[in-house]
Amino acid sequence: RCIQDISNMIGQGCGTGRGRPSRAHLARPGRLLAAAAVIVAGGSSMQRLWALPGNRRLVERAPLGRVLRRATSAASNAPTSVEEDYAALAEKLKDISALAGISGLLGWDEMTMMPSGAVASRAAQKGALATVLHSKSTDPALGSLIERLGEADLAPLDAYQKASVREASRDYLKSTAVTEELVRREAELESRGYHTWVKARQAKDWSLFAPVLKEWVAARRERAKLIDSSKPPYDVLADDYSAGLTAARIQEIFDEVKEGLVPFLADLQAKGTAPDAAWLKGDFDTAKQSELCKEIALALGFDLDKGRLDVSVHPFTGGAHPTDVRMTTRFKADDVTEGITGAIHETGHALYEQGRSEEHDGLPVSQAAGMAIHESQSLLWERMVGLSLPFATYLLPKLQNTFPEAFPASKSPEDLYAALNVIRTPSLIRVEADEVTYPMHIILRFEIEKGLIEGSIEVDDVPAIWNSKMKEYLGVEPEDDGMGCLQDVHWSAGLAGYFPTYSLGAMSAVQIFAAAKEQLPNLDESIAAGDFAGLRAWLREKVHSVGSLYPTADDLLVAVTGQPLDPKIFLRYIKEKYSELYKLP
Repeated sequence: RCIQDISNMIGQGCGTGRGRPSRAHLARPGRLLAAAAVIVAGGSSMQRLWALPGNRRLVERAPLGRVLRRATSAASNAPTSVEEDYAALAEKLKDISALAGISGLLGWDEMTMMPSGAVASRAAQKGALATVLHSKSTDPALGSLIERLGEADLAPLDAYQKASVREASRDYLKSTAVTEELVRREAELESRGYHTWVKARQAKDWSLFAPVLKEWVAARRERAKLIDSSKPPYDVLADDYSAGLTAARIQEIFDEVKEGLVPFLADLQAKGTAPDAAWLKGDFDTAKQSELCKEIALALGFDLDKGRLDVSVHPFTGGAHPTDVRMTTRFKADDVTEGITGAIHETGHALYEQGRSEEHDGLPVSQAAGMAIHESQSLLWERMVGLSLPFATYLLPKLQNTFPEAFPASKSPEDLYAALNVIRTPSLIRVEADEVTYPMHIILRFEIEKGLIEGSIEVDDVPAIWNSKMKEYLGVEPEDDGMGCLQDVHWSAGLAGYFPTYSLGAMSAVQIFAAAKEQLPNLDESIAAGDFAGLRAWLREKVHSVGSLYPTADDLLVAVTGQPLDPKIFLRYIKEKYSELYKLP
């Protein structure tokens, strides 16, 4: 029944209602509906016909039935080539991808369109779908194909096909380790967790959210133990978001960043001269902000024929497929910059999704190369482009045209650039933080969630620990839980191991953008003129279309920049930029 509800929702979404899709959307829903139909029916039409005893006799007597029966029997015993096994594997993987697309649509709808009274039914729908998806992902026939390919000489396959086999094997090992009961429980907990978090955040009361997080911590520990009990549980979970990532590697990088940033931040605050940013505050109509952000997103390259923009409590980018990317943002009436930087950030994610390989559509190799690289793309556009002087040259006339009273003609691009890069004091909210303080927000979250998973921190103690670390790292304590430990949505979905990818992505963005500037010598001039096509095409070639060709994020960075992630490059960028902006002696 729940799956039938999902099928109905997809069908209705494809033909009616707000934001009727263009032709680019129609091919994908066809596969989504087909996937849903097979689930509802319990198999293909031939499988269902063959399953009924009376019909089986009729089909066996028919000439076509005899041919099918003989062909099926022969095929099951005949040796297969690597190419045939790969083709069979690819077909199964594409079906799994289609089902995952349905899950993506359910998640987007839940956060943007779904009525609040549908929480229970949506949780049941997601749980049912997760069970079916888990069953498909752990199908023994899928495992047999992966095993045969793993033992075969893959010379007939190209590099992308080999990568799909590698990633399919990795995913299968994880999927088969986890029980169907846990998968269903996590899917239902995801829906309940999100809506509990929204209510707790509104009430500014951690105790309302704590029971759900306790369930998540237990579920994540259980998942990690099932997948690989020989490894620290946080390492197993972090690997889901960036292949090969470990707590030790994160700690190594973050310790170096903390050592470099904390004293530099103190110098900026004690000896630097902050640029004037007061003139950016005002009363900015959110409808006008929305139109301006849409204009910027389209200029950067977001394709409305293959996506849409909406508003949600917490900005995110999701959807079902590169031809159906759903992007959301939010706006504050007294701060026009948050809406703009948020929209640019999510556009970076969306461009990555829309730029994924069409040739390898639905296969693991077409997926993003982990969340650290995904964040590198959003932060490259938000920070390396959006917070640059060339972009200020492009943006200022648009702000002056949209909000003429707040942005007088006397203001220069240099004024806007300086104001956009002021260090937030106090820096309370992660998504509003500047480049210098942002890593400290991530380090704090990493240390807390690592402690939760390892058992050194109790859920009920999170507010006190959060406030203590905020005081130590950033010199400020939040006045309530809403401004503190409840500000992010991630833990409501059990995303332990995700937060570090934000700062790892920021560091990767610095390296990737430096490589782009070397290969696109007129990049600054193009950005100032509002021409982002060259950079977008370069990223599409080097990063987006490459997908998961390389085993790890570091391998991709070596291919694009010539070296693995190096926090020294990030620290050098930060110190050079902000020493000049703050006129440090």
